[in-house]
Amino acid sequence: MLKIDKIRLALEKYGLNVSYRLAGKLGIPVRRIQLFFMYLSFPTLGLSFILYIFLAFVIRIKDTFRKKRPSVFDL
Repeated sequence: MLKIDKIRLALEKYGLNVSYRLAGKLGIPVRRIQLFFMYLSFPTLGLSFILYIFLAFVIRIKDTFRKKRPSVFDL
């Protein structure tokens, strides 16, 4: 557990610095920047999952309608 706390503290120290600097440049509260990034992560993760399911569906449909030709080795 101690190692996890060290990792968490390092991420907070160096990772959140981006939020602080961005909030300082834009002149808005840091909490809003952090919430924006958190809310932005949900649709992007969901979008990648939906894209994966869609591509799997398209490949399945393509394989269903595509004719299977006999192989040269089957002769």
